[in-house]
Formats: sequence, C-alpha cells, structure tokens
Amino acid sequence: MQNIVGVVAEYNPFHNGHALHLAQTRARLSGETGIVAVMSGDFVQRGEGAIYSKFARAEAAVKCGCDLVIELPLPWSLSSAEGFAHGAVGLLGALGVVTHLSFGSESGDLPPLEALAQTVLAPGFSQDLKDALQTGCSFAAARQIAAEKRVGPLAKLLESPNNILAIEYLKAIYNLDLSIRPITVRREGAQHDGTGSETIRSASELRTRINAGQDISVWIPEAAAAVFAEEEALGRGPITLSALEPAILSRLRMMGPSVFNALPGAQEGLGNALCKAANEEPTFSSVCAAAKSKRYALSRIRRMAMCAALGVKQGMADGTPPYIRVLAANECGREILRLAEEKASVPIITKPAAGRSASQEIERLMALTAEAHDLYVLGSPVTEERRAGNDWRHSPIML
Repeated sequence: MQNIVGVVAEYNPFHNGHALHLAQTRARLSGETGIVAVMSGDFVQRGEGAIYSKFARAEAAVKCGCDLVIELPLPWSLSSAEGFAHGAVGLLGALGVVTHLSFGSESGDLPPLEALAQTVLAPGFSQDLKDALQTGCSFAAARQIAAEKRVGPLAKLLESPNNILAIEYLKAIYNLDLSIRPITVRREGAQHDGTGSETIRSASELRTRINAGQDISVWIPEAAAAVFAEEEALGRGPITLSALEPAILSRLRMMGPSVFNALPGAQEGLGNALCKAANEEPTFSSVCAAAKSKRYALSRIRRMAMCAALGVKQGMADGTPPYIRVLAANECGREILRLAEEKASVPIITKPAAGRSASQEIERLMALTAEAHDLYVLGSPVTEERRAGNDWRHSPIML
C-alpha cells in the first residue's frame, strides 16, 4: 500500500463534509491510499456524550470512506485541543505505518499553519503567553496576542477552530518527532458549530436537528443514514444530554471538593466553583454556566464536569495512549492491521477482553472507558439497551 493516511475525528455524526474530506484526501495522493481514523469514543471533546455510540459511528465511517477506525481513549477524548491532538497523533504514530496526516482547516493552506505551529513552539513563546494572561484575558485571546508579537497578522488564523486544531496536530508531529507528512484540506460548507447550506451542514447543527426529531438524511451519506436508522430502530440512539443528565448530576453531587480539585485543568478556584455549582444547580448546563469565569471557555468547564462524572483525573492524558483498540475495519483496514502488527510500538487490541490481561496501565484505562460506556448506555431510549458490560464484549465491526 503506497499511502496510509491518518485522520483525527469524532464523526458526531458522520456527514457529507466528512465524506468530502476523505475523498479530497485520496484525490491529493497518487497510488493506493488507505485511511485510518482515530475517533473519540462515547464522550467527545466538547464535554458531552456522542449522539450515537462509538460502535455505530465507527461502522458508519468505514462504510463511507475510512478503512480502519481506532478509538481515542477517554482521557484524551475529554482533553484540551492540545491533549486531544497529542493523543490522537501519537496513536497514529504508534501504528508505525501511517505516512500522512490529513486534517481540515479554514485556511486550507499548509505553510502558514506550519509557521504558526513553529511560532507557538519557539523559545520564549510560553513567557509571552504568560505575560498576556496576566492582563486577565482568556487563554485563546492571550495566545493570539503572544503570536501577533512574532508573526503579526498571521496570528488571525488562531481565531478559527479548525485552524487551531490543525496547529495542534502539527505541534504533535513536531513534538513526537514523527515522519508523518501533513496535508490540509480547506473546510467546505458549514463552519464549526455553525449553520450550513445545501448538502453540507455542521455536526452541531445536525445534532440539534436529530434532537428535534428532524430527518437529516439529505446531509449524511446513505450508508451512514442506514447505520444510524438501525441504531434508532433498536433503541440504542440517539443519546441526548437530557437522558444522561440525572446519572451525571447524581455522580457530581456525590463528590467532595478534593475530587473536583484533582480534575484536569482545575486551578484558580475552578474545582471549588464546579463543586459548589454541582450541589446547587438543577441541570448539567447550568452547573457549567455557574462555574464559568471570564478567563475560561465554557467548553473547558464542560470537559472538567464530564471528567468528574467519569473518573478522569489530572495526569491521565499525559503522553500518548498505551494501546490501540480497533473499532471497525474493512478489507483494506485489515491489510493495514497486518502491516502494523510488526511495526506498532504499542499493543493492538482487537478483542477487548484481552485488555484484562494486559499491563496494569492498559487494563486501568480500558476499565475506565468501559465504565464510561456503562453510563453512556443509560441514555438509550429502550431500557433493554441499558445493560452494563457491553464494552468488554463488543468485538470490532469487520466489513
């Protein structure tokens, strides 16, 4: 196989924009190209449950352009953009066979993104960032101010969410000293969390429409629509925040300040503020809003709250994941796995039960992810689908 391209995704849900990205990636490369997606599990980086389970989303992805889907373990899925990117790119590097990394960006132009990534990693930048933070502005604003000192107007690229993730992917390649070559594809149609038009809509808009009971089939590939329709017919989805909320709030209210202060990102009183809000506010959204401050984005508070509910502690997402769990693959994906068997730097797990006999670190992380799945299925519309333990029993979907 001439090229094996990695992509980092949530596919929440898989839509026409994702299919376009995969098609454009293949069009950019000559020869046979396989695509590996590192995908968030049942909980995603915005600090909420995915609309459909990781198994359904992985199946949809393989039926719509990916060849192999592997899971980004829970601590990295609920990490900051930096931790999320570092963990995902690290997993692609650990496979030992990935030649390229393809990502969408509002810029669509790689050299300026590379220049910004190198700027952020340059000596002295962290001090410039600290100086900007001393003014009381948010992290995002401080980072842009610090970058403007060095690259001028180019720093405006940091205003766009997919550009920001692109820069984090590039940083991860540099920090991990990987030989993976980056490719960026201009993001088409709807912007992140925005309202789109014609055949491409943002995943955020599609989730809103799903929650409102609307048909979204015109904006997602036919094969993905069939997978998600089967999930709904079986009562396994969609999974909504309102369905999960009682379980999440119950967990949050059983915890003391010490737990909240041990969360990723808990500093400057954030842990205490979140603990207080969890014991006073009636909804998950109002808990996060009450704990928010001018300094920190709401998404960070949501991730902290979800980490608290799921048992993710500070330090769990340090480094890169110690194993590769396969969620779905087609024939090409199985060939990639065969190639990776001799080159992967961490164990490749196709039978989840094997995680119980792996290293303590792997077993602990897989148990954490399995417990999160047990909470996740409590949001299933049909009660029979709320049974525990399925994450340990679910084999990869092989097409």
